[in-house]
Amino acid sequence: MDIYVCWAYFHSKNWRCSMAGKRKKRVNRLGMTGICVVLIAFTCILSVKTVQLKDRQKEYQSKIEILQGQIGKEEDDAAQLEEKRIYVQTKQYVEEIAREKLGLVNADELLIKANDD
Repeated sequence: MDIYVCWAYFHSKNWRCSMAGKRKKRVNRLGMTGICVVLIAFTCILSVKTVQLKDRQKEYQSKIEILQGQIGKEEDDAAQLEEKRIYVQTKQYVEEIAREKLGLVNADELLIKANDD
C-alpha cells in the first residue's frame, strides 16, 4: 500500500505544486542572495572611491593654498617693481645715479675729496 500511496502522490497535482513552490523559493532565495552580493560589492566600491576622492580633495586644497601664497608674493613683488619703475623715471633718481656712478655735482655745489695719503 505504501508504494501505491507514494506513486499516487507523485503523480498528483499537489506534489507538482509543492515542488514548483519549492523551486520558486529556491530561485527567489538565489536571486535575493545575488542581489545582496551585488549591492554589498557596490557599497564597498563606493566607500573606497569616496575615501580616495576625499584624499585627492585634501591634496588639491593644499596645492591651492600654496599657490595662493605664491600669488600673494608675486603681487607684492609686482607692486615693488612698479614703485621702482616710477622712481627710476624721477629726476631725483637720475641725480642720485649721476652722483654715485659718474661723480657729477650740480653747478652750485662744491666737491671736496680727501687725499688717500
